[in-house]
Amino acid sequence: MAASLSASEYGLETVDVYRKLKGWNKLDEDWAECAGVSTTTLRRFWESRRIQQTYFQAICQAVGLEEWEAIVDREALIGSRSAQLDHRERGKTQQRSSFNSEVFLQASASTGVETSQCSQEQEFSVAQQVRKAFTSRPVSFDSPFYVERPPIESDCYNEIEEPGALIRIKALRQMGKTSLTNRILAHARSQNYRTVRLNLRQAERTVLSNLDKFLRWFCANVSYQLQLEPMLDRYWDETLMGSMISCTTYFQAYLLEQIDSPLVLSLDEVEWIFEYPDIAQDFFPLLRNWYEEANNLEIWQRLRLVVLHSTEVYIPLKINQSPFNVGLSVELPEFSLKQLIDLARRHGLDWTERQVQPLMAMLGGHPFLVRLALYRISCQDITLEQLLKTAPTESGIFIDHLRRHLLSLQENPELATVFKRVVTTDASVQLEPMQIYQLQRMGLVQLNGNEVMPRCNLYRQYFRALP
Repeated sequence: MAASLSASEYGLETVDVYRKLKGWNKLDEDWAECAGVSTTTLRRFWESRRIQQTYFQAICQAVGLEEWEAIVDREALIGSRSAQLDHRERGKTQQRSSFNSEVFLQASASTGVETSQCSQEQEFSVAQQVRKAFTSRPVSFDSPFYVERPPIESDCYNEIEEPGALIRIKALRQMGKTSLTNRILAHARSQNYRTVRLNLRQAERTVLSNLDKFLRWFCANVSYQLQLEPMLDRYWDETLMGSMISCTTYFQAYLLEQIDSPLVLSLDEVEWIFEYPDIAQDFFPLLRNWYEEANNLEIWQRLRLVVLHSTEVYIPLKINQSPFNVGLSVELPEFSLKQLIDLARRHGLDWTERQVQPLMAMLGGHPFLVRLALYRISCQDITLEQLLKTAPTESGIFIDHLRRHLLSLQENPELATVFKRVVTTDASVQLEPMQIYQLQRMGLVQLNGNEVMPRCNLYRQYFRALP
């Protein structure tokens, strides 16, 4: 029987932070839909009542919290401890050569599909599988709807096994950074590495008021996720050593010493720190220094960094102090025509270039928008012709997505005026660096040399038509 779990008081506070970042209320229907649960189940979650482990995990992951075990009430966790240990033991014996096949088997098991007859005997229809998969955003690492972009995945898996590795993933919003990172971390865990994922947007403005507060917050969060007691006072001396040396000492003498395997530290939304130059000017050189220290001290070879950002790096950093020009650089491209045809067929649509090309003309290869379109079409909610006709209108399936962007622009009238110029100009437009940064962060534009243009025709048509 599946374990039932409830969240601890600390856990609910953690989820609440993620919820606010998403802009959802506690019983938001969008949240329930993303998690594939009812609002009643969501209410039980907030009341710290027990719910099925699969629902508990889905609620956390839908809001962006991958380390769901860290927020479980310990008494509730006891019932599922044996299952978790068995799962971890299986993970420890996974071999790298069979990683992808193991993932496939886990995916088949989780959806109730007989692997030997998966194309003929399925518990769910294709449409039901599509619906279930789409509600798990970002794409879960065992999803059959994840589109690989070779050789990116294999390059990242190889790199993360290198001592002192650093992987930089840059892509616009909703391009699949999180989905790729999920796979990198899953691969790391299959190698018995420890993993920590920290979204820097969680740092409150009071934390970002000075470097010492931020670095202490940073170290404390890593400690908690490693289930280690924070020992900041023992290793910290801002007066004599300074914050950066204290932070380095804390990692070197405490965190890395306490673990017996490599640590993969994933830092999401690092562009959030770009807005705090006083912090950025010291924090990013600190990461670069740790990367360089792997050449000098063996203990720093245990640390593997994954850095994710959505924009160009506009803060001035000396070339030998920047972490953005070392390690493995990964830029996620939009889906190609061939990939979209493949993805359509995975959704049960027997499409050729004739159907895919007009969809690409409207959406480009925008992963999220394309997945939403294929999801709705495969569920027979709308035809391709209807979708294309209504896409940039108030009655189109993308209206919630478009309105969120509209609300963000309305909060910044100056930026809205700038973007209006971008969508009403047929050629690419030259903007100020900070304007490019802001529009890139929202995912509304793409670079064309030193100029920008709308990310896709959907944005051009919708925002051009607005008064």
